[in-house]
Amino acid sequence: MNPPTQTKTIEMTLKAAPALVYRAWTNSSALREWLCDVATTAPRAGGHLFLSWHSGFSANGVFTHLEAEKHVAFTWHGRLDPATTEVVITLEPAGTGTHMTLVHRGLEQFPDPADTAARFEQEWRVSLPNLEAVLDQGPDLRITQRPMLGVLISDFSAEVAQKLGVPVTEGVRLGGVVDGMGAQAAGLQKDDVIVSVNAIPTAEFGKLGQALAGHKAGDVMEVIFYRGAEKKTAQMKLSGRRIPPIPATPAELAEHLRTVYGEAAASLDKLLAGVTDDEAARQPAPGEWSARETIAHLIHSERGWQNNLYEIVGGEEAQYDGFFDNLPMRIQATVAAYPALSDLVEELRRLFAETCEMIACLPESFLARKGSYWRLGFNALNFSTHVEEHLTQIQAALEK
Repeated sequence: MNPPTQTKTIEMTLKAAPALVYRAWTNSSALREWLCDVATTAPRAGGHLFLSWHSGFSANGVFTHLEAEKHVAFTWHGRLDPATTEVVITLEPAGTGTHMTLVHRGLEQFPDPADTAARFEQEWRVSLPNLEAVLDQGPDLRITQRPMLGVLISDFSAEVAQKLGVPVTEGVRLGGVVDGMGAQAAGLQKDDVIVSVNAIPTAEFGKLGQALAGHKAGDVMEVIFYRGAEKKTAQMKLSGRRIPPIPATPAELAEHLRTVYGEAAASLDKLLAGVTDDEAARQPAPGEWSARETIAHLIHSERGWQNNLYEIVGGEEAQYDGFFDNLPMRIQATVAAYPALSDLVEELRRLFAETCEMIACLPESFLARKGSYWRLGFNALNFSTHVEEHLTQIQAALEK
């Protein structure tokens, strides 16, 4: 006799229209906005589905049935699952919104079906409120409710470790700390390399999120890090996340960014007043960027941000394993292509203006994807921190 089928059913009503809910389950970019950290999909019968989280968990499957705005079904095989199960999503109009039914079935294949069913139900009930928040209002609860260390991240590699005198090649290198937040209060500094948070190794950036999982603002964490060759330990209180208000329209967001970029450009002009091409090309120390090389990096960053902006709007995003190293060949190529300091600065100004125009021209249809617009706006408002950090670096290079 076959064992009885074990399923879990969850129902909820969303304010979003069926088309947007259907997209949230089938589009890779949309899945990243509420469920996972990385997703790739081929939304057709027989097409693949792959999801992964920075915690190290992943799941893959195949779409078994798709009916636009009505039905989504796919197989599910978690990283450690002993068997493949199936998730079936049914969508029905409910006024201007959607009544959604999720059925996860095939759980009788597990050694402990009842416990497995309870576990899957709990995991879905943790994730689905974020689906509701992203579709109905826009903010990603994983960001808005997550506590912060208050750090800025920079690239880290064996070459960087050697330069800093750090005896490890895995860790999270700090590009700086945020004023008034936990990391600064605990005494961390730029170029410190965090290797553990609360006894959880942080070999790369994604592990920081894993270490913070389940914690809230005010909790105290033990942080182990290297400052050069010296290994240090600090007690760090987690800070609440500062969420800037996202302007309601693309025009308002673009205008805000014009002000931010204008202030950055004015600060750059002030720093470079009277500086010659030769002075701007001098490295403060072997292996450290000159002012010109730092501006080249800002050019690359702005181009990368524009590409990401384009991908968010298009709903098809490239997959990255982590932060790219700042390869000398790229910096050198850009410096060579813009031989005068004024040329580099002008290119950066044009990119600032182009970014603002891209945002001002966001299509009306994009605004219906509230989670996508919120994510784009959140990233745009936080990107200015990166620019400010490197203006300080340019100032330091010129002073030396």
